[in-house]
Amino acid sequence: MAKRTWIGISVTTAFLILSNAAFSQDAQPTRVRGTLDQVSGDTLTVKPRSGGTATVQLKEGAAVVAVAKGAMSDIKENSFVGIAAMPQPDGTIKAVEVSVFAEPLRGTAEGHYPWDLMPNSSMTNATVAQQVVKQEGNTLTLKYKDGEKTIVVPADIPVVNLVPGSRADLKPGEKVFVPQATKGADGVLTAGVILVGRDGTTPPM
Repeated sequence: MAKRTWIGISVTTAFLILSNAAFSQDAQPTRVRGTLDQVSGDTLTVKPRSGGTATVQLKEGAAVVAVAKGAMSDIKENSFVGIAAMPQPDGTIKAVEVSVFAEPLRGTAEGHYPWDLMPNSSMTNATVAQQVVKQEGNTLTLKYKDGEKTIVVPADIPVVNLVPGSRADLKPGEKVFVPQATKGADGVLTAGVILVGRDGTTPPM
């Protein structure tokens, strides 16, 4: 049987799943950030950063997205990016991580809204309209459908690229991020997409 890189669905379909679910702005979605402990078919055991153990059941045709290590040079004008950031006392917004979306994901959860990475953090998913490059970091002007934000991006923060993944990426010890899941009465989480770090990369979002 031929290897199914996207678990029997096309790359475009998988990206649509990610676009519609992974970065949903629904109120208080169930998200899991942690380390993959065990893999048994579609059932994953994850050790969340918050402690304990979570069981995640992948839906049929669930998409796997690999999170590959990136660099500041991957951020270009017209790139579509997702930036988690924190407000600063002087009124500026400083990034704590940048995710560069593959082109088929352009427009995913576009906008500026609260995020749960840390208290008072925000997420801005938008197009890089302008980039001012400095040795200590860049300043990005991001434009989205309802406005724009200027965000300072320090040179030492994590930058990652979201790329097509496969079940082969789901290995014990790898860091994972389940961006949205449904919790059943038995406590099992059901998810349609999972992001997994590749080569030791931790999904920073």
